[in-house]
Amino acid sequence: MFREGRMKNLKWASLFILVFLSGVIIGLGRLHRVSALSNTTYEDLRVFTDVLGLLQKEYVEETKSKDLIYGAIKGMVETLDPHSAFLPPSLYKEMQEETKGRFEGIGIEITLKEGILTVVSPIENTPAYKAGIQAGDQILKIEGESTKNLTLIECVKRLRGPKGSKVTITIMREGFSKPRDITLIRDVIPIRSVRYEILDKHYGYIRISQFQEKTSSEFDKAIKELEAGAQGGLKGLILDLRNNPGGLLDQAVKIADRFIESGLIVSVEGRKEESKMKFNAQRQEDDLTKYPLVVLINGGSASGAEIVAGAIQDHGRGILLGTQTFGKGSVQTIFSLKDGSGLRLTTARYYTPSGRSIQAKGIVPDIIVKPALPEEEKGAPPKTISEKDLERHLEDKEKEKEKPKKEEAKEKKPVDNQLERALELLKSWEIFKKVGTK
Repeated sequence: MFREGRMKNLKWASLFILVFLSGVIIGLGRLHRVSALSNTTYEDLRVFTDVLGLLQKEYVEETKSKDLIYGAIKGMVETLDPHSAFLPPSLYKEMQEETKGRFEGIGIEITLKEGILTVVSPIENTPAYKAGIQAGDQILKIEGESTKNLTLIECVKRLRGPKGSKVTITIMREGFSKPRDITLIRDVIPIRSVRYEILDKHYGYIRISQFQEKTSSEFDKAIKELEAGAQGGLKGLILDLRNNPGGLLDQAVKIADRFIESGLIVSVEGRKEESKMKFNAQRQEDDLTKYPLVVLINGGSASGAEIVAGAIQDHGRGILLGTQTFGKGSVQTIFSLKDGSGLRLTTARYYTPSGRSIQAKGIVPDIIVKPALPEEEKGAPPKTISEKDLERHLEDKEKEKEKPKKEEAKEKKPVDNQLERALELLKSWEIFKKVGTK
């Protein structure tokens, strides 16, 4: 079973155009079981069956019962929060495959904000990323057709296509004097969850783009390579979670566990007793608590990325640097239905180790560093989408009083000043360790 905690009117938030439904997923394929319905519910269902019968009998054109029922379910779920959704069989099948790390499309995560198709974040090393698409970009047209009256799924269908085919989108960005057309060549996109490199011979950099099935094993391999390649041993680590929309909860927990020696990593609480869970750090043979740590976050860091960042911050294990995160503190469960469709339903909230709910708030870094903007955009910094901007988002329920949050900003473009600042911090760390030892 998969749960996610992370995808028409802000109905499906954080949906990858490669059919990546982001957030935190706890399990996939949970079998749907029908519980007993009350007499009142049965009475209400009579109205539904009456309407269904009238549509099939009296409507001016012939209708298909499956189309009508799917439409009714979709409409019903859309009255809930923006992360709950009904997934027809074709979309559900693609969603099941998303954690394998291979997609087709242009490589962006989108949502509808106030009826406008808006980019949450581009996926690293994809056609959209390479073309300079940024979080907060508004997609006004696809192939010359306005997106204003299209649902999110309709937009997804127009953006998808076979490898090598072209699609032209019209985008508007804060700082632009007028919309711009960008032509992208679609591609099959094998997304690598983890990439790494050694900086300045002594410091390890690890980038996690999303939490997939093999993220923890890829991460362990990266650590071994960094430890072996650093001259004189590693002196510190930079964990880059910017524009990471989430993914599998168990993988996010495993990554956090590598940096935390003991204690709570995240707690999950829902209406039902079985929805309440606590994930604690397990003793590791080769934990990473010995290394100074800087974690990079921004407005595209959501769900699983926020779990990792929140745990590290609450345990005082490292320094968070960048800008405020997305603020998705809810968990989704995917239920498999008999006809091959699925139901993605918000079933719980998650809390950081100190009891903080980040729902619609996000996590504020310890050190706020706004990204350097391209010259043509310095007049007006772009704005990122956050959970609180989504229609019908769940209200925050705090366990503890939180400190006032600071404003957020957006991610880099050509110069990665956030990464440079993180590296400077690690170097300073090494210098201060020597102070007073001579």
